[in-house]
Amino acid sequence: MSFKFYDLIGIMTVSMPKELVIQHVAVECSDQQSADRFFTTILGIPKIKSTVISKELSAAIFGINKSVPIEIYDNGKTRFEVFINKTRREPTYDHICIEVDNKGNFITQCKQQGLEPFFVEKEGKQLLFVRDFSNNLFEVLETYLK
Repeated sequence: MSFKFYDLIGIMTVSMPKELVIQHVAVECSDQQSADRFFTTILGIPKIKSTVISKELSAAIFGINKSVPIEIYDNGKTRFEVFINKTRREPTYDHICIEVDNKGNFITQCKQQGLEPFFVEKEGKQLLFVRDFSNNLFEVLETYLK
């Protein structure tokens, strides 16, 4: 894939990588224990680091003048940066879509941890969703053999 940019002296073509890779996804959770339960116990992603974002860096990047802890979970393929923030947000359209090997096992695991996965019908299909302990919404697909 390439894009053409026009400048004062002509056209410059810039090549883009053939495959886009998402390096990490950042979400907010209300507390570290809930983050551990969801990301490690339910999703099976180990925590690899705990750190803190400074007030200054938080303000520069996000426009939020607040220092908060960050828990980082990574299994070698998927990385989540979880910002621990007790402040609740208003409902949004934000959600993350994940793939699991077995929806039935995933639902059982969620229920054992006190979460309530739910289905929504769309065009005759049943879509699976679950909210984590901090109300982050996850759409859940089952891995298909390719």
